[in-house]
Amino acid sequence: MTATTAPQDTAEKAAATSAGKHRRGSRPAPAAPERRCLASGEVLPKAQLLRFVVAPDGTLVPDLAERLPGRGLWLQARQDMMAKACARNLFAKAAKRHVRVPDDLPRQVEALALRRCLDLLGLARRAGAVVAGFEKVKAALRSGEVGVLVQADDAADDGRQKIQALARAVGASAVGPRVRMLQFCGAADLGAAVGREAAVHVGIAPGRFAEGLIQEVQRLAGLRGVAEQGNGVGRPTEGER
Repeated sequence: MTATTAPQDTAEKAAATSAGKHRRGSRPAPAAPERRCLASGEVLPKAQLLRFVVAPDGTLVPDLAERLPGRGLWLQARQDMMAKACARNLFAKAAKRHVRVPDDLPRQVEALALRRCLDLLGLARRAGAVVAGFEKVKAALRSGEVGVLVQADDAADDGRQKIQALARAVGASAVGPRVRMLQFCGAADLGAAVGREAAVHVGIAPGRFAEGLIQEVQRLAGLRGVAEQGNGVGRPTEGER
């Protein structure tokens, strides 16, 4: 005898299948990978940490790109954690072997972190996600095309504040996204990253480049011992570029 399926049963199965597909489609994204900081003992997202490896000769090597082979030693991207790890020989204790820590390790790591920020800006420029210069950044802000505003930390106060005021106004309106403002390097470094002799104002379009830069600058800020990068103004430039 051949079994038949009632219309109600068919509808219920279809509904269950549809619900299952919906649940699968709305499944939350996997949690961000975490590691334990060898100085604080806290388990934190990798984005807040720095990776180190021990070279075959026993030298500690920063691996901010997380690509070098070997067991990773993870440290929170903070100046005080770096000082604690170096002073208490925590890298050797974590590696369970002799480790030679370079005397200038904090300076090395800060320089690498800054290089990552500038390299990311260069990638964003090549992808067409960057505008530079006072007038171009103003126009991009007004049209809602800036997610991150980067200003040179040696910028003249007057021009810097004008652009910041516009960025705040845009973020408070329905014109565009809230604009994150960052300062982490001088005009010469900022210009080199975006293909200019010097740059004071740089806008990055909303998206992965802007989000990645915020993350990298936060790590750089921690290594410099400040909670947020770029509230101060250094020596003034000769004019807005």
